[in-house]
Amino acid sequence: MPLSLDVLATPVLRCLHHIRLSRIIGMLLVILIVIPLITHWYLGSVDGTNQRHDLPGVDSPGIFQDMDPKELRHHVHELHRIKSSVSNELLELESKRQRLQGSISHYNGEVEQAKVELETARNELNALKLQLRQTQKELEETMEAHRPRVAQPHRILPSEDDNVLIAPPASSSSCRQHTCFDYSRCSLTSGFPVYVYPTEDSIFPLDSYIQDVTLSSLEQNLYLSSNPATACVYVVIVGTLASRLGAKDMERKLTSLPYWRGDGRNHLLVNIARDYSAENVLRNIETGRAMVVQSEFVFSQYRAGFDIVIPPVFTWEAGRDAFDSIPPQVPAHRKHLFSFIGEKDSAGVIVSEKGELFYNDASSNRRGAAGEMDVLADLVAIENNDDDNLLVKVTCGGDSVRGLRGEWQLCGKPQERQQVLRESTFSIIIVAASSVLSSVLTTVRLYESLKYGAVPVILGEQVQLPFSEVIDWQQAAFVFPLARVSELHFFLRTVSDSDLLRMRRQGRFLWETYLSSPQAVLNTVLSVVRTRISIPPKTVPEEPSPTVYNEDTYPLLLEEVEPISETGMEFGPVEPPYDSPKFLRNFTTSVVDKHTLWNSFPGPFYLYPYLPSDPVLPSEAKFMGSGLGFRPINKGSGGAGKEFQESLGGNVPREQFTIVMLTYERESVLINSLQRLIGLPYLNKVLVVWNSPNLPSEDLRWPDIGVPIVVIRTKKNSLNNRFLPYDVIETEAILSIDDDAHLRHDEILFGFRVWREARDRVVGFPGRFHAWDGSHQSWLYNSNYSCELSMVLTGAAFFHKYYAYLYSYVMPQVIRDKVDEYLNCEDIAMNFLVSHITRKPPIKVTSRWTFRCPGCPQALSHDDSHFQERHKCINYFVQVYGYMPLLNTQFRVDSVLFKTRLPHDKQKCFKFI
Repeated sequence: MPLSLDVLATPVLRCLHHIRLSRIIGMLLVILIVIPLITHWYLGSVDGTNQRHDLPGVDSPGIFQDMDPKELRHHVHELHRIKSSVSNELLELESKRQRLQGSISHYNGEVEQAKVELETARNELNALKLQLRQTQKELEETMEAHRPRVAQPHRILPSEDDNVLIAPPASSSSCRQHTCFDYSRCSLTSGFPVYVYPTEDSIFPLDSYIQDVTLSSLEQNLYLSSNPATACVYVVIVGTLASRLGAKDMERKLTSLPYWRGDGRNHLLVNIARDYSAENVLRNIETGRAMVVQSEFVFSQYRAGFDIVIPPVFTWEAGRDAFDSIPPQVPAHRKHLFSFIGEKDSAGVIVSEKGELFYNDASSNRRGAAGEMDVLADLVAIENNDDDNLLVKVTCGGDSVRGLRGEWQLCGKPQERQQVLRESTFSIIIVAASSVLSSVLTTVRLYESLKYGAVPVILGEQVQLPFSEVIDWQQAAFVFPLARVSELHFFLRTVSDSDLLRMRRQGRFLWETYLSSPQAVLNTVLSVVRTRISIPPKTVPEEPSPTVYNEDTYPLLLEEVEPISETGMEFGPVEPPYDSPKFLRNFTTSVVDKHTLWNSFPGPFYLYPYLPSDPVLPSEAKFMGSGLGFRPINKGSGGAGKEFQESLGGNVPREQFTIVMLTYERESVLINSLQRLIGLPYLNKVLVVWNSPNLPSEDLRWPDIGVPIVVIRTKKNSLNNRFLPYDVIETEAILSIDDDAHLRHDEILFGFRVWREARDRVVGFPGRFHAWDGSHQSWLYNSNYSCELSMVLTGAAFFHKYYAYLYSYVMPQVIRDKVDEYLNCEDIAMNFLVSHITRKPPIKVTSRWTFRCPGCPQALSHDDSHFQERHKCINYFVQVYGYMPLLNTQFRVDSVLFKTRLPHDKQKCFKFI
C-alpha cells in the first residue's frame, strides 16, 4: 500500500525537533554564561586595578591570572569569533528550520488537497455508481416485457367517394348515434375536420345578423376545414326565415345538398332562434340521419343522445369578459329567497282579487297533484303566508314576451328581469306543458338565472336543458317534479351557504364556458359530437421560444466554475436531461374523464400533454408489473439521508424540473444566480426570459452549468411572459424564480419533492396573504409576518405547466391586461387562477420568508406604489372572478426527520430544513 504524505513527513519532523533542541541548548550555554563572564573578568583585570573577579567553578587564583594580557586578548577575540560563528550557524539553522517548515506547510497543503481530491473522487465515484445503477435500471425497464408505448398513427381521412352502407333505421325519428352516424368518416386520428356550408349562398334564407354571428364564430373554430371531401361532420345553418318555405321545399333543399349522400348522415342542422317567438321550423320535416340542433323540441321530435338543445341566439353576448355586468357571488343570501314572475295568457288562467288562480277552460280546471294550478296556488300561498321575503307575481302588468301556447310568459324588459335576479337567491322556472321537452323561454330563464347568480329551481323534471348529454345540471340547478312544489320552500331554506355558493359558482362556469357567446355555443355543439365519437380535442398550443442568439452568434462561456456546496451534503444524482412523457392519456381522458372535463374548469376544448390530476398507481403496482420509471427509495425498503438522496421515491415515476428565470437588464445578478445552479440534481434546463428590448452585451459570458440555458427573446416587456407555455419546457414541473432570488440547492430540491406530492398546487417559499379592510369593505395585499397565508409568490415557486396553458389561453384577458398596465401582480393572478380551479390554498415550504440575494440592486417591490397597485389588483381580480378565490392556510411543510435524533451512522434527509 503506498505511503501517504503525512506518513513520510513524520520522521522529518521528529529529526528536526531533535536537532533544534540539542544544538540550541549548547549554544545558549556558551553565549549566555561563559562568554559574558570571561569578558567581565577580562575588563576588570586590565582596568588598572588588582580586583579579583572569581569565576564560578574556577579555583583561586584562577586559570587566567598568570596569562599574558596579549594572550588573554587573543582568547577573548577567539571567544568572540566563536560567538559570531555560533550566531551565524544559528542563523543558518533558523533559515533551514524555516525552509523545512515551509516544506512541511507545503506538504500539509498537498495532503489537505489530496484529501479534498480524494473526497471529490469518492463523491464522483458514488455519483457514477448511482448513475450506473440508474442506467442499468433503465436498461432493465427497456428489456422487461412492458407494453410498448403506442405512437399516434398517421392521420386517416376519408375520401369523397367513400360511402359506407349503413342499415337504414326504421324511421328518422328512431335515429340514434349508433344507428345513424357514419363513423368511417371520423377515425380516431382524423382530427375531427368540420365543413360548414357557406352562409352567403345558403339554401335556406338567413338574415344578415345570423350570417355575421355564425360566420365570425365558426371561422375561429379549431376544427374548421375547407375541404368537404375529407370532412367528418357537415354543418348547415338553417335560421328561422326557413319557415317561409313549405315542408316539401325544405326537404327537397336538404336532399339537394352536395354532401347529403342520400340520407344526411353526419350533418348538423343548426336552427338558430332569432327571437322569443321563433318557430320550430324543422318540426314534421324529414331530416333523415342529420342531427337537429335548436332551442325548442317537442317529445315526438327529439331523439335522445342524437339531437342537441342550445340557447337562442339573442342571448348570446360577450361572455368571459362581461364581468362588469355580473353581480358578485357573495353574499350567499340575497334580498329574496326566491322569485318568480310570469303570466299565462288571458284565455288560460284567471287571477282573483285574493290571489287565487283557476283556469278559464273548464276542461283544464281539474286539480291534479302535479297540475300547474296547484303549483301557482302553492307559490302564492307561500308568498302571502310566510315571513320570508319572497317575490311571486303571476301577472306581468306591462311588457311581456309570449312563448308557446300555454307557456308562462316572460315579464318585463331584460333590465327589469336582471334587477330581480340580482336580488334573488333562487329563481323559480316552471317548464312548459308536458308535451314540450324544451322551449325558448325556458332556456332564456335558465340563461338569465345563471348569468346573474340566482340558482335555478326548475319545476318539471321532463325538461331537456341545453347540452344535458354532457353537462351535469344538478351541480348548478335544482330540478323538482311539480308535485314537490308544496315542499319547495322548506327545502330551499335547508340549503347551506357553502352548497349555495358552490352551485352559484358552478352556474357561472357553465354560463361562461358553454352559453355566453356565439363562439362558446357553437364550439360546444361541435365538442358534444366529437365527445360522442371519442375523438380527443385539439392539442393546446405551445408558445414558440425564439432565442436572443441566432445561428451566426454563439454565447460566450465563462471559465469552468466549481459547484458551491452550501450545506456539505449531496442531494442526488446529476442526470442527463429527461423529458416528461406527453399525451399518455389522450384517448382515455376523452372517454374515461369526459364527465369531469365537461363539468370542471376549463372545459373540454383543449387536449393537454399532461394534467396535475392524472391518476396515481397503488403502491404495490411499482413492484408488481407497473414499475416503469419508478425510483423507490432503497428499492422500496426506505431509508434515511443516504438512501433518500439516491432516489426520488414518491408516488409517480422519475422526473425533472425546468427553471424559468425572468430578467431585465441585470446581467451580473443573472449570471451570479445561474452559477449557483451548477450541479443541481433533477434540473432539466434553464429558461432565461429576456424581458428587455436590448440584447445581451456582446461580451456577456454565460456559465456552463451542465444543462442547457435557453435565453428567450420576448415580444414586449411583460410580466405575463413568465407564465407563457414555451415549447422548450419539456417537463411538467416548472420552478419560477426571480433573477435575484437566492435559494440553496437543498431548499430547491425539498420544494421539488413536496410539489411532486401536491402537483395541483403552487409550492414555494415566500408566503403572503390577503387581508380584509373592514373600514373600506375591500381587500388588501399584505406581506407582514402572519400565522396564516393565502399566496406563495412565484418569484420562487413550483407549479405545473398545465397552469401556464390556462394562464395564457383560458384565464380572462382582462387580468393579463391589468398585469401589463401595472407591470405588477402576475404572481397574484397565478395564485388566483390555481385557487379558483382547485379550491385549495398554496403550500409554503421551509421557514424562509425573504429570499433576495444580499447586495443585489433594489427591485421594484421596494417602491411604495408597488403595494398600492397590488391592493388594486386583488380587488379587480375579485370583481372579474365574482368572488375571492384565495383560501387561507396555517400549514407549512418541513422535512421528515428534521428534529429527529439519528444514530451516528445515519444522516437526515435535509440537514437545515
